Amino acid sequence: MHRVLICDPLSEDGIRPLLDAEDVEAVMDPSLSHEELLEAVGSAHAILVRSQTQVTREVIEHAKELKVIGRAGVGVDNIDLDAATENGVVVVNAPDGNTISTAEHTMAMLMSLARNIPQAYHQLKLGNWERKKFVGVELKNKTLGIVGFGRIGKEVAQRAKGHRMNVVAYDPFLTKEKADKAGVSHGSVQEVLQQADFLTVHTPLIAETKHLIDKEAIQLMKPGARILNCARGGIIEEDALYEAVKSGKIAGAALDVFEEEPAVDHPLLSLPEVIATPHLGASTIEAQENVATDVSYDVMELLRGGTVKHPVNMPSVSSETMDKIAPYFQLSERLGAFLSRVVNGALEKVNVYYSGDLLDVDTMPLTRIAVKGILQRHIGSRINDVNAFKTASDKGIIINEQKSTSTKGFTNLITVEIETDQEKRSIAGTLLNGLGARIVQLDQYSIDVIPEGHLIVIHHQDQPGAIGHVGSLLAEHHVNIATMQVGRTILGGDAVMILTVDKEVEGQCKESLAEVGNIKKVQCLTL
Repeated sequence: MHRVLICDPLSEDGIRPLLDAEDVEAVMDPSLSHEELLEAVGSAHAILVRSQTQVTREVIEHAKELKVIGRAGVGVDNIDLDAATENGVVVVNAPDGNTISTAEHTMAMLMSLARNIPQAYHQLKLGNWERKKFVGVELKNKTLGIVGFGRIGKEVAQRAKGHRMNVVAYDPFLTKEKADKAGVSHGSVQEVLQQADFLTVHTPLIAETKHLIDKEAIQLMKPGARILNCARGGIIEEDALYEAVKSGKIAGAALDVFEEEPAVDHPLLSLPEVIATPHLGASTIEAQENVATDVSYDVMELLRGGTVKHPVNMPSVSSETMDKIAPYFQLSERLGAFLSRVVNGALEKVNVYYSGDLLDVDTMPLTRIAVKGILQRHIGSRINDVNAFKTASDKGIIINEQKSTSTKGFTNLITVEIETDQEKRSIAGTLLNGLGARIVQLDQYSIDVIPEGHLIVIHHQDQPGAIGHVGSLLAEHHVNIATMQVGRTILGGDAVMILTVDKEVEGQCKESLAEVGNIKKVQCLTL
């Protein structure tokens, strides 16, 4: 008999599979104190939570029989993933259950924004019949810009097209061919901003999307455009949005999420052009039932020895395999992370090649880690070793793994190659005995770089003085160089310079580097 502890309020219909299972004892107690939880988990084989219960390391280590933690929702911030993995506990979630709910809420906010429905209703409740004050705009023939074209973004696009809107979308995994197939236009972030009459964001909140829609981005938009956020607070810089609405640059905004919640006293709520809801994107009966159902089935499947649809943390591998591949984990991830930050275009294919000591080893876990490193740039911590392949597949990215006898003189070699709709680039790395991980090749250039810290990648013409100019300019901006490597193919031809520096380089310093003669491209990254 499998004992499942349900710690948060969940839809009873959603957990019906657990309640009806003859081999499951479901214990529902959403009011446990921390001390009571520590006692209750002692005999539990599974724990089900939403966002209320904190499944800490202490909780996990008290649960001696625990096999799986189920999160009825997307985020797993309330679960200590490291502790779960270390203790052999699989974590599953339900990323698909609220897709329709959030897409429909976005459309409700879009139409309310266009027709001033909340403001008009408020005035009517006050006894004011003000038809002229609340003249709106039609959606027909307007352009909806979508930044983030995943599951929710696609559902929003389908509904917008039903209103005969033009849709232009950006996503780091969206190619022109995929956009054509979806019946939308494909553009860069800048192009989406410039074309949008309405702009909606549907990205995760990660370092690269934090304040993605800031003052500079808003300046690119049409005067009188409108902005929506039903994704994550923090994607839009709220102070910039406030000023843009107040000045009339932006005609209005519809917000379901805020950077800090609850946001009852937020300055944006003082503006009559702004409408808002208290994070209701997933608040439908159906969504609550769907996430509970999805996670219930996964929990039961795992308890019965099967495979799950939505694992979050790393699965176990044999101890023999782990001993052989564990030293390459960090190298694999950082090769993927490095290459993803210097490649241009929408990802289409990832090829990973192994040779030398890795020829006769199951390298699939390493490939997963490399793919995770690639996808994390755009998706963040939601990507892990387990769901990397499925996420890549969902986004139409092809993954290939191959073994080769060509070692290029190294006892072991991992080569990661990315193909996009614009270019193909590759990176290779090895573990040097006693010296650790090294990047030994970037595209056609042989180099020797430790894959960590703040890095500057400079493509330039191989001519005297290039290195000196770079060093002098960095010194002017008080940036200390730790290491420098230069790779070239022929004298006077194209070359690459990779520097490790003591702090992040951005803003004016990066712009000044790009303006140095003979420098073609400057890219900065942190590993």
